[in-house]
Amino acid sequence: MTPALSDDVAPPQRYSTVAIVLHWLLALVIVAMFGVGVYMTDLPFSPLRLKLYNWHKWAGIIILALTVLRLLWRVTHRPPALPRAIRQAMPEWQMQAYHATHHVMYALFFAVPLAGWAYSSAAGFPIVLFGQIPLPDLLAANKELAELIKPLHELTALALMALAGLHIAAAFKHHLVDRDGLLSRMLPARS
Repeated sequence: MTPALSDDVAPPQRYSTVAIVLHWLLALVIVAMFGVGVYMTDLPFSPLRLKLYNWHKWAGIIILALTVLRLLWRVTHRPPALPRAIRQAMPEWQMQAYHATHHVMYALFFAVPLAGWAYSSAAGFPIVLFGQIPLPDLLAANKELAELIKPLHELTALALMALAGLHIAAAFKHHLVDRDGLLSRMLPARS
């Protein structure tokens, strides 16, 4: 009979496959959206710019839907706890930053696309998902309001990218410096 490993030496418990897929899918779509958003704003008025704006809106709605799915999954499927050894090694400020970063990122997963949708509505440009499904306007057309919302969409997107960068840096710190296996909890399983 093999003795059970203690929490200090046991490999960190992994996230579920669904949580891992939603995490990486949302990460890829968000990073791609940010790149497209930055690129398209500098384009002159053209069919390409119109196409990219539509794709950007569609991807924003997809991000919103994925975020709802991810949040529902997280609420109904408790994520694995941080291993005791990692909790004990992290200073209190890092634990607070860990929790705050995750909460603020979830808030921004909603805020960025909702601000974009509100901006599009106020600017008088409806969202027709995949060119087939008209979505309701969040606000009545109002150019002055649109000009107030536009920077909100941009600033929340920048804040999300900054937090994502911090999240990535922390993951690499755990992987390369601490070598504590924390990153492996969110990587696809190796067969």
